[in-house]
Amino acid sequence: MKGDSTMWGDMMAYMGSYGWGHMLFGGLMMVLFWGAVIALAVLLVRGLTRSRGEAISHQRPTALDLLQERYARGEIDQQEYEQRRRDLRH
Repeated sequence: MKGDSTMWGDMMAYMGSYGWGHMLFGGLMMVLFWGAVIALAVLLVRGLTRSRGEAISHQRPTALDLLQERYARGEIDQQEYEQRRRDLRH
């Protein structure tokens, strides 16, 4: 039993001088590390999904789309619209 008290006494002396501070620092660093890993994963997923969504939403309009827009703005009349639409479909 005497050896046990010496062992515990030595451990408590060690913990009293350095151990608790190192344990707290280690725990804090573990939380910061996993927080950074999770934050990077979230940013990566958001970046990948955002770039894919922008690519879909910013597609170039087709010639028929442009023709419809010009007709809607009144830049061309109905006769010209119909003629160009027929030309585009053939």
